[in-house]
Amino acid sequence: MDLSQFSGFLIFLTVFTMGFWLMIFLLTFVVPYWLFGNLREIWKLRKEAKATTKKE
Repeated sequence: MDLSQFSGFLIFLTVFTMGFWLMIFLLTFVVPYWLFGNLREIWKLRKEAKATTKKE
């Protein structure tokens, strides 16, 4: 294995590892944060809608 093959292999490993950790970060933090925020916003809007219909 000469230097060009070895450097290509290292570049591949670097890109693959960065993609792997980005996917782990997205699946464990970003997606649950987005889902929880979205559900909380929906609950808030429903609560406000109930409050306005009871006032009328």
